[in-house]
Amino acid sequence: MGSGLKLFEVLQNIPLSTVFLFLLAALISLLTSLSNRLLTDPGKSKAWRKEVSEWNKEMQEARREGDKKKLERVMKKQKEVLQLQSKMMWQSMKVTLIFFVPLIIIWSILGGFYTIPATGKIPAQPMSIAYLPGVGPVVHLFIFSFASLLWWYLLCSMMFGTLFSHVFGIVEVSE
Repeated sequence: MGSGLKLFEVLQNIPLSTVFLFLLAALISLLTSLSNRLLTDPGKSKAWRKEVSEWNKEMQEARREGDKKKLERVMKKQKEVLQLQSKMMWQSMKVTLIFFVPLIIIWSILGGFYTIPATGKIPAQPMSIAYLPGVGPVVHLFIFSFASLLWWYLLCSMMFGTLFSHVFGIVEVSE
């Protein structure tokens, strides 16, 4: 029991907290990308995106040229294009629906784990997980401040999400 508690204390300190969140982001991105690959058909998605893109291009040309016949012809395909967009939305929502609740639970646990408890008059504060060179553990953007737990996870998650999307062929490099 004592060694388990010691492990938790170690995971709350830099650099192990940084590495732990890096690996957690990698694992979650891997699982998400694998699920996305297994539950969606990248070939179909690409064909649908191409068809919708071509329709939008035709629509813009018809409007720009003021060609009523061309616009009428393009508008006849609108229902079909809306159905394709609906299918595309469902494809992307499948994985989101599967991972939404588990991610909320994980973030609730992480938020509590990486918070310094309130003591006396000092309110609870987020722990430092990583330092952004030249900025520090908290990133300030406009009126928002992002603790390192949030920005470090998001940075790692975006990196791994992009990497795994390319590896599993969910998104092509040329896109």
